[in-house]
Amino acid sequence: MTAQRPAPAVLEGGSIRLEPLTRAHLPELYRAIGHPEVFAGGYGGGPKGYRGSEAGFADWAEDYYAWESGNPYGIRLKGGPDDSVLVGTSTLGDFELAREAAHLGWTAYDPRVWGTVVNPEAKLLILGEAFDHGIGRVKIQADVRNERSRAAIAKLGATFEGIVRRDVLRADGSWRDSAVFSVIVDDWPAVREGLLERVRAQGGGRPVVLSNR
Repeated sequence: MTAQRPAPAVLEGGSIRLEPLTRAHLPELYRAIGHPEVFAGGYGGGPKGYRGSEAGFADWAEDYYAWESGNPYGIRLKGGPDDSVLVGTSTLGDFELAREAAHLGWTAYDPRVWGTVVNPEAKLLILGEAFDHGIGRVKIQADVRNERSRAAIAKLGATFEGIVRRDVLRADGSWRDSAVFSVIVDDWPAVREGLLERVRAQGGGRPVVLSNR
């Protein structure tokens, strides 16, 4: 199968729905992820990337998200009292179709859904979309300092490939080392089963209820 970039589409899970992210989502996205603790671990270039206003966040987002070159998603809850609330974002991007490669990243969630079914189900849906379109290798990476994200990526079943030194410029002007993981098409059946089991164990198909901040 020739690798293709998936056309923007809604991806339906049991507890979440992914929809193509547009600039119209930014006010909702700011409410979900516009918190210092989201940026503290390295998201958006690290703490200096944090913007404390909706307008500042929109300016930052204009350059951060792969609006044209990637497939960014907004992640909404399904069912229950918080039905349709936007709780995060993730992107399939950096497409290199001749190499059957892509990058799954730019991922952040409302802290109220950390540790819930949201992340494993989002990864299940996006990875499935990639492999269904002939992608053979999906890279997932994190700032080497971000232990929480590195642990979450490893828990997905991705294989740790190593550290790329002086890889990405942080918002404070320092250079980030990146911890690089991947899932390749050969891994996908086992990774998929592991994610499905996690989704089932974490209540997939049942509504995620947000707590008050």
